[in-house]
Amino acid sequence: MKFLDLAKVYIRSGGGGAGCVSFRREKFVEFGGPDGGDGGNGGNVWAEAVDGLNTLIDFRYQQHFFAKSGQPGMGSQRTGKTGDDIVLKVPVGTEIVDEDEETVIADLTTVGQRVLLAKGGNGGWGNLQFKSATNRAPARANAGQDGVERTIWLRLKLIADAGLVGLPNAGKSTFLAAVSNARPKIADYPFTTLVPNLGVVGVDGHEFVMADIPGLIEGASEGRGLGIQFLAHVERCKVLLHLVDGTSSTITKDYRTIVHELEAYSDLLGDKPRILAMNKCDALDKATISTRRRALEKASGGPVMVISGVAGTGLQDTLRALYRTIQGETPVKDTGPWEP
Repeated sequence: MKFLDLAKVYIRSGGGGAGCVSFRREKFVEFGGPDGGDGGNGGNVWAEAVDGLNTLIDFRYQQHFFAKSGQPGMGSQRTGKTGDDIVLKVPVGTEIVDEDEETVIADLTTVGQRVLLAKGGNGGWGNLQFKSATNRAPARANAGQDGVERTIWLRLKLIADAGLVGLPNAGKSTFLAAVSNARPKIADYPFTTLVPNLGVVGVDGHEFVMADIPGLIEGASEGRGLGIQFLAHVERCKVLLHLVDGTSSTITKDYRTIVHELEAYSDLLGDKPRILAMNKCDALDKATISTRRRALEKASGGPVMVISGVAGTGLQDTLRALYRTIQGETPVKDTGPWEP
């Protein structure tokens, strides 16, 4: 299934039915009086978060959603039928944004959550409603109200507890495949990951959801590369796992590049708790690992996990640190020496 996380849709609620002008006409009833019924209300347009969806691809093929209008009123005091509602079924985590692409109308984060996007017009009054002591035979009725027409954006932000960030080829997809049943594409060239991937991770009998997004590059906050398109998917995460390629000769520069891009994208991401891990250490000797780890600790001002996604070393300690942070606890500060 193709991944789509942004869609523009056009919606319109139903208009109200017109009221009816009618008079009772029966044999032997000399003064029947007015009996025109009211028009029916127009249908509403709703959005509802449902389970089982993880993309907005359905809205690529249908962008227009129009609710039914109410039926006009009829004689014999019969009210018109209310128009049918339209419900836009969206994945959990969908933000509904106004046409200006800035004003958030609603954020649907739980299954079954609903929001009214466009209310249907009220039905018009029939002439029965205008009967009074001084006007026994009114010959007028109201037209129904028009429906509401608007353009909105649907913006999907995947809901995950932890997010993976790093430069291309930092080993994010390998890490996700090693700790979960997710099977992202893995290859030895940059931008292997083209869309976000989710995996359910288990550690010490607990589970949490981890998101892997395409790698960031320098200038990503200005629109370069692919990662900037998907950074919104880690905005909801409670913690970020920052992977740095341990085999890189510019390891501290690589670290600062990602931190700068996160902070430039939004203050929310810049302030989010991060755990730093030096990956691919199975390809390094102990002396090199020690030197580069100290350099990263000096640059980051905090502890550095030493891991290998391929060899599976250090993964459990990293997952425990992530889970502690998700639970609001302080992660373990000392990860110990590297053990191949």
